[in-house]
Amino acid sequence: MEQTLQFLAPILTNITRYFIFAGIPFLIFYVLFPNYFSLNKIQDRWAKNKDFIREILHSMQTSVVIGLVVMAFVFTPLKYYSNIYTDISAYPTWWIPLSIAVALIVHDTYFYWMHRTVHHPKLYKTIHLMHHKSVNPSPWASYSFHFFEAVIEALIFPIIIFTLPMHPIALAGFGLSSFIINVYGHLGFEITPKWFRHTVFFEVFNTSVHHNLHHKKFIGNYGLYFRVWDRVMGTEHPDYVKEYDLIQEKRFGKKQIALAK
Repeated sequence: MEQTLQFLAPILTNITRYFIFAGIPFLIFYVLFPNYFSLNKIQDRWAKNKDFIREILHSMQTSVVIGLVVMAFVFTPLKYYSNIYTDISAYPTWWIPLSIAVALIVHDTYFYWMHRTVHHPKLYKTIHLMHHKSVNPSPWASYSFHFFEAVIEALIFPIIIFTLPMHPIALAGFGLSSFIINVYGHLGFEITPKWFRHTVFFEVFNTSVHHNLHHKKFIGNYGLYFRVWDRVMGTEHPDYVKEYDLIQEKRFGKKQIALAK
């Protein structure tokens, strides 16, 4: 029994993480306090219960797929060819947080080009359309992928462990931070503070508006964590900054936004 649970740990971890870190924001913004956060709402319309059910069911599938891919590289001889290390003294302690940051950069690059690829007309209907059924995404949409896209998404794990030395703590940190950012991108509400707009962080990092606009318009804004690839490749949606400013003005008022500059 203990060995079975250990073997299934990646799947169970993914499912637990999904319901906690997507469920809590959903409970706060969609169930308990939607009126309180009404000014933060990016799109005026609301998704329906059938949308949430579809998103959860496909996210369960994705959680299993990702778990199986992790199991294939952790519980088979393939692990001996990876760069996963368990001796925490094998690398400096500062490498753990740095490796998480580097892994996020690698993932963002992989995701950007993969995301653009599945938007190709010959692939979109077969692979990516399922995710875009969430035109007005909720936190439940974070893992709502077609089976084939779930497999493609999961391939970032072997890419990371075969290119970067990663301690299990770093892998857990990468997985958790990646998912939390993913939930924020699909939140449907903008929660960044008013000062964020006039800092370098706005120029580099994505916001919930950034990814929500991709779901609304279906093109542009292909990056996951950063604006960098979209800006370099000219694929950032031209309305992004305008849409972001409109949300922030709705939340704080033009005078407060001006004072934050």
